[in-house]
Amino acid sequence: MTYRERYEQWLGASWLDEASRRELAALSDEKEIEDRFYRDLEFGTAGMRGLMGAGTNRLNRYTVGKATLGLARYLKAEIADWQRGVVIAYDSRNSSPEFALETARVLSACGVPAKIFRQLEPVPALSFAVKHHKAAAGVVITASHNPKEYNGYKVYDEHGCQLCPAPAAKLTEYVEAADLSQISSGDEKPIAWIGQETVEAFLDAVQCQSVPQRNAGALKVVYTPLHGSGNLPVRAVLKRCGFDDVHVVAEQELPDGDFPTVTTPNPEERSTLSLGIELARRISADVVIGTDPDCDRIGCAVAAGDEFRLLSGNQIGALLTDFVLSHRALTPKSTMITTIVTGELGARVAQSRGVTVLRTLTGFKYIGEKITEFARSGEREFLFGYEESYGYLAGTHAQDKDAVVAAMLICEMAAAAKSKGRTLIDELNGLYARFGYYLDAQDSHTLKGKDGAERIAAMMARLRGGARFEGVSQTLDYAQGLDGLPRENVMKFLCADGSWFAVRPSGTEPKIKIYYSIKDTDETSAGAKLDARRAEVGGVLGL
Repeated sequence: MTYRERYEQWLGASWLDEASRRELAALSDEKEIEDRFYRDLEFGTAGMRGLMGAGTNRLNRYTVGKATLGLARYLKAEIADWQRGVVIAYDSRNSSPEFALETARVLSACGVPAKIFRQLEPVPALSFAVKHHKAAAGVVITASHNPKEYNGYKVYDEHGCQLCPAPAAKLTEYVEAADLSQISSGDEKPIAWIGQETVEAFLDAVQCQSVPQRNAGALKVVYTPLHGSGNLPVRAVLKRCGFDDVHVVAEQELPDGDFPTVTTPNPEERSTLSLGIELARRISADVVIGTDPDCDRIGCAVAAGDEFRLLSGNQIGALLTDFVLSHRALTPKSTMITTIVTGELGARVAQSRGVTVLRTLTGFKYIGEKITEFARSGEREFLFGYEESYGYLAGTHAQDKDAVVAAMLICEMAAAAKSKGRTLIDELNGLYARFGYYLDAQDSHTLKGKDGAERIAAMMARLRGGARFEGVSQTLDYAQGLDGLPRENVMKFLCADGSWFAVRPSGTEPKIKIYYSIKDTDETSAGAKLDARRAEVGGVLGL
């Protein structure tokens, strides 16, 4: 059907609630109608994610129900022991509890056992709970760090790993075959509720990754959960580890899906952590940490004289690599995993300790997939993994990024540095002195709607059509399936001086992303090189 036919079908559907019908009937902008109905929401690098509202290209109770009906049919047809059921979690976003309950009801109506957390919980707690309860799958309702208008639906396998391309493609077939008129939503009686026992077991597992510090109480920490699900678990694990001087940003402490104190709840942006930094200045704190709404990403700012310096995702990853690996018993099986768009410093640190470094495509599900492979084969041991986008995991209690364990380790790392009269900035400069200076940056350009998607496709075609860049010695097109990795729409350009840059469309947002990793002798030289490269790439892409 055309988008107009889909729109008219929804308006006249007997199953549509009156509030949604009024919302659709009030639409007067044809572009808006087209954007809501020109396609179905698709599974990308983190499941199904989109703007909330009525329509096939929106997150609502019907698209959630359709995805869940497809999931139920997928499990019954493809998973032998599907009777183990599905664990469900949700974050603080508007409608997340309702979408989670709708997921449980549809599953129950299909005969698939459903267990749902009684309160909002982080993504890593869901990943842990799938394994803890020996479930066949998991679902979490979240849109991570997206703006407040978004929500999403992530599906996890029996290992607590987000679905990778092959099973996601199979699940998509079942979802696409499902019809909205076929959705049956049962009552709550068959639904099981997950309580504090599972949360405590998760915290126990996180604490197993601790590097205890005698002076933990001497570190002054400011923490903001950014109105999300990290508030209770992060504070609980820090308390367990002896961090008694923790100050929570009061304005951002409680869950609120409108995220009223920030433009977007993304902890990698300085403006998002501004309230935490202001509090840290007032009380002379050592470190500021902030987790996003589903608590799988973490940002960090460190006291540097009278100012606070925001660390990049790559810098945090390199520091954590050095800290974690220096406190683990290493063997020939020891392995760290990063991605093809993650900076090189962490990999250099790991390799210097004799640890094998593997690189996956973007998306933590690929790191989780490797953890599953290691468990099956016994040929490697996963110690640490991270993405440049502020996602980290130590241990295998979860198979997704975990800002709870990262918060604990960042604070322990800062306490260890403080015991030596140093800061994390000093530790970072020490890594640069040993391995060379690396300057990493990312530019994201938002291009919304159908027109934006077409522009992004044209940019990628331009890069593949013979675009030339100064100093590039090798071009890698991951759409060809390089290095044994699945095919992915990423172009990476390697330079003779050890620098590189890469371009990829986001799998979760209407954006095209450009990653830069510049290697040089110092920050000034690297900055000049980065500016020149940004101008060159922007000119080629027409940005």
